[in-house]
Amino acid sequence: MIKFSDLCVGYQGQTVTPVINGQLASGSMTALVGANGSGKSTLLKTIAGLLPPIAGHCDLFLPRKELGWLPQRTELETRFPLTVFELVSIGCWPRCGWFGGITRALRKEIWQALEAVHMTEHADAQPATLSGGQLQRVLFARLMLQRSRLWLLDEPFNGIDSQTVTLLMSILQQQQHAGTTLLVVLHDRPLVARYFNDVLSMDDASHRQTQIAPTPLRRVAS
Repeated sequence: MIKFSDLCVGYQGQTVTPVINGQLASGSMTALVGANGSGKSTLLKTIAGLLPPIAGHCDLFLPRKELGWLPQRTELETRFPLTVFELVSIGCWPRCGWFGGITRALRKEIWQALEAVHMTEHADAQPATLSGGQLQRVLFARLMLQRSRLWLLDEPFNGIDSQTVTLLMSILQQQQHAGTTLLVVLHDRPLVARYFNDVLSMDDASHRQTQIAPTPLRRVAS
């Protein structure tokens, strides 16, 4: 799904990560860990095509339109005068187009996604009125509707309650079982140990090289 060849990523010509080699297998669920400033978010942006590599290559074996991207939460999602239902419906746009209508079948999918994240009763609410955990549930529902084959998630559980973390982790596991490849930035090491067999660490300060196990990926070691 993703192959790294002597990859270094960063900003303005300055590398912030170790050299990364190897691949992430299709259908794997990998935790991306490391200290603040070690390049986790930068690596996701590079995979997503938002930043060019500083050196080496990042080969993505699927069209980027089939990539689902969930950045760190900001106030951006709450500034537009949309209802929760309308915000989730944006996930349908890759299929219906910017100017296509939401069909009855798509409306059913939107309600099913809201039900999966336990947010149907908030469908008419403004996103600005939601708690952090509720908003993250809504953003997961939107991501589900994109039907992406690869999910990149940047600290999706930061600052949310444990009940929501458990619910959203169950959704990630369901997505993996359905064949989705997942790369998730996390700081909670106990959460990583509990749910993730595959771990990519940016904390290799000694050799400055991260090797990723060949397919099938079982554990990524620095």
